[in-house]
Amino acid sequence: MADQQVNFPPGFAVGINPSTPEPTQSRRPDTKLSPPPFTPPTAPRFAPSTVQPPVKGSQLPLSSNGVRTVSPLPHLSTPPGPPVFSSPVQPAAGPFRTSPVTPQPVAFSAAPATPPTGYSDGTNEYQHQVQSNAEDVVSLSDAPNVLLSARKVLKQKKLMNVPSLGFGALVCPGREVLQGPQIIQQDPQRCQNCGAYANLYCNILLGSGQWQCVICRNLNGSEGRYIAPTKEDLLNLPELAFPMVDFVQTGNRRPGFIPVSDSRMSAPVVLVVDDCLDEPHLQHLQSSLHAFVDSLPPTTRIGVVSYGKMVSVYDLSEGSIASADLLPGNVSPSQESLKQLIYGAGIYLSPIHASLPVVHSIFSSLRPYNSNVPEASRDRCMGAAVEVALGIIQGPSAEMSQGVVKKPGGSSRIIVCAGGPNTYGPGSVPHSFSHPNYPHMEKTALKWMEHLGREAHKRNTQIDILCAGTCPVRVPVLQPLAKASGGILILHDDFGEAFGVNLQRASTRAAGSHGLMEIRCSDDVTVSQVIGPGEEAHTDNHEAFKNDNSVSIQMLSVEETQSFAVSMETRGNIKTDFVYLQFGILFSNLYQADITRVITVRLPTVDSVSAYLDSVHDEVAAVLIAKRSLLRAKTGPDAIDVRTTIDERIKDITSRFGSQMPNSKLYQFPKELSHIPEILFHLRRGPLLGSIVGHEDERSVLRDIFLNASFDLSLRMVAPRCLMHREGGTFEELPAHDLAMQSDAAVVLDHGTDVFIWLGAELAAQEGKSAAALAACRTLAEELTEMRFPAPRILAFKEGSSQARYFVSRLIPAHKDPPYEQEARFPQLRTLSAEQRAKLKSSFIHFDEPSFCEWMRGLKVLAPEAS
Repeated sequence: MADQQVNFPPGFAVGINPSTPEPTQSRRPDTKLSPPPFTPPTAPRFAPSTVQPPVKGSQLPLSSNGVRTVSPLPHLSTPPGPPVFSSPVQPAAGPFRTSPVTPQPVAFSAAPATPPTGYSDGTNEYQHQVQSNAEDVVSLSDAPNVLLSARKVLKQKKLMNVPSLGFGALVCPGREVLQGPQIIQQDPQRCQNCGAYANLYCNILLGSGQWQCVICRNLNGSEGRYIAPTKEDLLNLPELAFPMVDFVQTGNRRPGFIPVSDSRMSAPVVLVVDDCLDEPHLQHLQSSLHAFVDSLPPTTRIGVVSYGKMVSVYDLSEGSIASADLLPGNVSPSQESLKQLIYGAGIYLSPIHASLPVVHSIFSSLRPYNSNVPEASRDRCMGAAVEVALGIIQGPSAEMSQGVVKKPGGSSRIIVCAGGPNTYGPGSVPHSFSHPNYPHMEKTALKWMEHLGREAHKRNTQIDILCAGTCPVRVPVLQPLAKASGGILILHDDFGEAFGVNLQRASTRAAGSHGLMEIRCSDDVTVSQVIGPGEEAHTDNHEAFKNDNSVSIQMLSVEETQSFAVSMETRGNIKTDFVYLQFGILFSNLYQADITRVITVRLPTVDSVSAYLDSVHDEVAAVLIAKRSLLRAKTGPDAIDVRTTIDERIKDITSRFGSQMPNSKLYQFPKELSHIPEILFHLRRGPLLGSIVGHEDERSVLRDIFLNASFDLSLRMVAPRCLMHREGGTFEELPAHDLAMQSDAAVVLDHGTDVFIWLGAELAAQEGKSAAALAACRTLAEELTEMRFPAPRILAFKEGSSQARYFVSRLIPAHKDPPYEQEARFPQLRTLSAEQRAKLKSSFIHFDEPSFCEWMRGLKVLAPEAS
């Protein structure tokens, strides 16, 4: 399962500690090719006054509407423990030993850093690269698939590995970059000692074409590829000029390979629909299903299965008549019954352009549940239905018994539309929790569901479970099925708008398969923890590379909407000027081309603590802290403990990196990390750790989504983004404080999986004006979340309504602070008249929850000044 932890053995290290002396280099000035200077983005929908200055050293991508979110946080770590992986990580193959080569002079790095000063034939004379202490930003700006928590690394182990302030990266293996990576249609050059890839930072001998590995410093041949008269010629090779490159093998040697032109239509989508819904839910579901099939590309192959006490497999060859074959739901389908079904006269997978009328007929023919049985007590054979869907996708395959799986292009997808728990047949649990054997049956169901998910993953099929309605679906039983297959489980209030959008986005999101990520680090940097949608990878790299100490992770799917949180630390004091991180990502893309994506990062090392702190990327660090924290919060009591841990982290960061106030025992939180405390405050009181959500199943689903989510969605799930509507259709970005609840305004609050639109009472009383503001807010909400998966629910309500509590509970109660603190942290207040401020103050209801400033004072820490 994707959030399991596996402890590395004591003393485990992935970093590589070379024993061979580093080749000496003559030094000369290093002129670097730097990216263009950062300029804050603007967007026409936002008032010019709302654009905030960039976060220091920002490497972060823009949101879809062109506005850069500014909500910082540094990286923290739970108290130090053994390295863990949310899904297992392969331990190192063994201690590193460099090959016994004699140190040789090194020519230069192919990185676009130093123009040649003279020609060298590479035989007796060499070009040398100067590795200055200047900041290296090439890889940070050009490799957005890797977002680092800091742009520099401290040389002192004791300071670098402070438990309350960790170091790491968010790796988004499947993220599509605007300009795309450099494409190379050939096999990569790899170090024969450790398996690392040649890259723009390698030192290269011009005459012989040999290159020195940045990870283990081994000297390797290049089969003549890197022989060149000048450095400029080498820069024509993409892997020596760019930090991220894709090596593509288009000739696919797998059995069952399908040509590119046909591959997309070969990956089917099978809908598995709950047949036990009451009429209101069924009507919403039917509307969403009709809209869904109308939105599909015409070549998409589709199948429809429904389940209650029996499994109904719908025949798509019957014109416009809904016709189904029935299979028992109390047992798994036998191979014989599946063969009879598939070899029969029916068609169960068909391109949508050929079967659209009959699919609509099938959806229209669904009928509400007609027995007087409570929702939770109805017989639902979801497990058997998913097995049948898998059988339809696989088709008649005698090879399966021999362990050979046919691989159509792309990942097939099963989408389950569920309104209740699996209570009948394989993988089921009793209707009632009071059943005397419930714990044992639940444990058995968990194992069975996980096994079915793994079988689906082997067959290159992902299972998404979209739940809706008021009936509890027993989330702990269903999660293993989605996780193990590389899919997702999402809860919805109903089968309406948000459900329909997620149905469409689930089916169309691009997903690579057969993914493997290898992480290699230099100079005593070691991977201590990985969190994300993966598990232990069993590779045989040690047979090809005798000292391959990489951390290897099998990715359950390769999607743009996912990321891995990689925590790192140092095993000793660093003596070099730079450290190197390399991420090798191997996967098959949508068209079954084999991709090897190589991302190499170089970070300067520093002695100065303030220089290190100043290089921290608040938002990336914030997400890393939150993921490490949420990994421990598996239950409600765990969440309470984690909130306490966050308090202790604030104290520890302050005591280690803050400054003591004159004539006082109080410490000021470090100014370099000024955004951290407020975002951690949002984390501890929000839906991920707080008590905002009503049921533990909801928090569990949010936690799973968050642990696997991309950087953008993760950040929004931690810290909401507050936007106030202004005249002319523009929006002003404000701190997410309750002081934004001004009666004459409309406010949009984006909290990742939920977007709220709040209309003040004065504005709502003006019918025409409020309608225009509401339309503008809804348009903005849709723009902000256009590419987001899961798609959030979008709720709109008026001030004082019962639903407004969703909005209020997510805002920091800053109305409790004295006026000078309010103005410092919420400057927009200064634009209000005395009468407006008095009216705003009188609108708040007093309750006991502390404001941010009160919380900090309670920790005996002085909050950093608002920036």
